[in-house]
Amino acid sequence: MPLRRQPHHAADMTGLAHRLPSALVSMSRPSQLLLIGVVYLTGVAAARASGTVDAEAATVGLCLVLLVAASVHYANEYADAEVDALTRRTAFSGGSGALSRSGLSRRVALAAATATGLAGLGAGLAAVALGSIPPIGLLLLGVGTIAGWLYSLPPALALSRRGLGEVSNALLGGLLLPVYGYAVSGGSVPAWIVAAFLPFALVDLANVLATSWPDRQADAAVGKRTLATRRSAVWLRSVNVVALLLAGTLTVAMVGRAYPPSVAAASLAVAPVAAFAAMRFTRVESPLWPVATMVGLIALQLVAWSLIPPGSWNAAA
Repeated sequence: MPLRRQPHHAADMTGLAHRLPSALVSMSRPSQLLLIGVVYLTGVAAARASGTVDAEAATVGLCLVLLVAASVHYANEYADAEVDALTRRTAFSGGSGALSRSGLSRRVALAAATATGLAGLGAGLAAVALGSIPPIGLLLLGVGTIAGWLYSLPPALALSRRGLGEVSNALLGGLLLPVYGYAVSGGSVPAWIVAAFLPFALVDLANVLATSWPDRQADAAVGKRTLATRRSAVWLRSVNVVALLLAGTLTVAMVGRAYPPSVAAASLAVAPVAAFAAMRFTRVESPLWPVATMVGLIALQLVAWSLIPPGSWNAAA
């Protein structure tokens, strides 16, 4: 008796069941979510050093920010599906490539972005209503979600297509994120905590410039006008150096005001790596060293803040 051939639509559904979970995981960008968690926890550690931290609020705040961060990543995958199909992918740039590998419609990414965004903000509203996180935490979460979506969508307003993506990315990931971690844990946003993470935001700006450099040709081909497509290599190198020098200057200037000497010393330990990264920026395609500078900086800051006895740090700023 001949075998009955499986209906074509049934085979498609079986293939979809295998491809969809893997694609959703890849498009959420797990390595970036891990880094987001580290940056968030550095803000929490600063709150702990300056006072009492509500462990429940910190945990809830982490879950919320990971949800909305996944939403922003999915939105970026949807908006950049065309450019991601053209670009040369590296460990640090070029998107996940999950849509082109899986053959899934880009609408899958948009649906995932909408679902995780609504889930994150909805859970945030519930958390405030239940007293699990302070209202200031929800406000910062909302600002981050909206600004994160505006990085990619809608195309007519997308910050990444108007030469504003690099700066907005650095402000969101380098400044708003750790300040959110502090606010969720401490219930406020004092001026000193904003000042404390300005140097990291500047280092993050140098990192974002470097990660966008390998994508410049693919970005230009689809009309995505990043700074790497708008400006010369000399201009980009100049901005990179200024950002790093300003970060180091602010770190030294704010010792004892925005953070204790131990945090400043830990931060300045990455200076040799930052200098090497600056020398290679635009001269090589790989953004490995700028990424290493940024990741090393936040990792050292997390350790330094965590080693400070709880409630022992009183900022002068």
